[in-house]
Amino acid sequence: MKILLLGATGRVGSRIAAQALGDGHRVVALVRKPAKLELAGENLTVVQGDVLNAEDIGKAMDGVDAVVGALGTDGTTTLSESMPLVIRAMNERGIRRIVTVGTAGILRSRTDPGLLRYESGESRRRSTFAAEEHRRAYEWLERSELDWTIVCPTFLPDGERIGTYRVERDYLPEGGASISVADTADFAYRQIDSLEYTRSRVGIAY
Repeated sequence: MKILLLGATGRVGSRIAAQALGDGHRVVALVRKPAKLELAGENLTVVQGDVLNAEDIGKAMDGVDAVVGALGTDGTTTLSESMPLVIRAMNERGIRRIVTVGTAGILRSRTDPGLLRYESGESRRRSTFAAEEHRRAYEWLERSELDWTIVCPTFLPDGERIGTYRVERDYLPEGGASISVADTADFAYRQIDSLEYTRSRVGIAY
C-alpha cells in the first residue's frame, strides 16, 4: 500500500510512518522542512511542500491508496484550511480512505447531551482553540463522501507501544485519562486498511 502522510514530523505522525515502513508499505511524507524528518528508507518518499498549497498536495498524492493526517494545530488554522484542499485532491484522484488524528474534545459529551466534550464540563482545558480547529476539520470530513475515520486521543504522554487500549465510537471510553503517543499511532495506523470505524470519530484511552 502507498500512503500519503501529512504531519510526518510530529510525535504521532512520525510513529505512524515508522510503523508503516516497518511493515513494508510505501510512505510519501509531505513536509515543509525535510531536515526535521527523522526517518529514512527506500520505501520513504519525501516531498517538500506545504499542506496549504493545492499543487503540493496534488503532487504528493498522485498514486497513493490512502491518506493519513496527523497535523497538529500549534496556534494556527493550518489544519482546518488544509482539509478542503486534501478532500478536493482525493476526490479528483478517486482516493476514498483517510484517517486523521484529532482530539477527544470533539467527541460527544457524556454529561451534557448535545454538546461536544470541549463545550462541556468534561473538558478541563481553558483554551478551546485546538478543539475548535479539529472540529472544523471534522465538519469538512463529515460533509464529504470520503471513507474517513478520526482517531480522538485524550492526554498524550510519550511512552512505548503497549498495544492494549480501549476505543469507543463517538465517545471517550469511561474513565479514560491518557493514551500514549505510540498507542495512538498504533491504532490510527491499523485503521488505514480497516473500515470498522468508517465515517466515525473514535475515542481512545487506557
